[in-house]
Amino acid sequence: MTKRYLSLSTFGLLAAMAMPVAAQDADTVVATVNGTDITIGHVIVARNTLPEQYRNLPDDVLFNGIIDQLIDQTLLSQSFDGDLPKRSQLSLDNETRSITAGEAIELVMSTPISEDAIQAAYDAEVAKFDASEEYNASHILVETEEEAIALVAELEGGADFAATAREKSTGPSGPNGGSLGWFGTGAMVPAFEAAVIALEVGEVSAPVQTQFGWHVIILNETRTKSAPAIEELRQNLELQLRRDAVEARVSELKADAEVNLEGREGIDPAIIKDLSLVQ
Repeated sequence: MTKRYLSLSTFGLLAAMAMPVAAQDADTVVATVNGTDITIGHVIVARNTLPEQYRNLPDDVLFNGIIDQLIDQTLLSQSFDGDLPKRSQLSLDNETRSITAGEAIELVMSTPISEDAIQAAYDAEVAKFDASEEYNASHILVETEEEAIALVAELEGGADFAATAREKSTGPSGPNGGSLGWFGTGAMVPAFEAAVIALEVGEVSAPVQTQFGWHVIILNETRTKSAPAIEELRQNLELQLRRDAVEARVSELKADAEVNLEGREGIDPAIIKDLSLVQ
């Protein structure tokens, strides 16, 4: 039998595979540029600021591309000599202010919301709910009143509405038997809506004229629109409660703060377009 020997390089590969992967976190250094470290954290934050279309690129492309970009930026920033221009320093001030404020907002938004608060918000929303009537109707659309009158006669003589709609309706709902599904008030043009409301379930209308042509309508069913369940609204309710909490926090801070706006009196608002002031 021929003996098979593993090379030293193979032993090395197997040993490396057996070793646990080194822990990686936001402080893990991926590059060092003239003593300045670039970490995984820097790469993650940089990716998060990219437009959506770039964030969908393959991970390996983004990982290496962002590191290369951060290296270039680090080299350029290291090459800059002197004080930052006023506009840049002001931009840094605004960015710091914005990021810090964002963290304060996040603290408020992350505060747990009680089930009682959600229920109270739901009850308030339901109290505003309009339990209006909804209608399920079908129609046949034709060009002339004469055609519509003939259709009414056919239907009163026992013709099937859906089959007749598929055969003769010129409207987009024709292939579906003329079905318009469920709709509420305001969804249809006034003349059409008024005709539907006047019908009894199962009744066929006289010809109705709108800007689209002549309609023959049948009312299939009615129902009273019901309020959505709390679970359907939970996500929106929670979001609104968190927004309300942020607004309340800002109002609280304003009430306790000393804000002096005298400095803006007499200033021409058009000054905000004068970039020469921040050169």
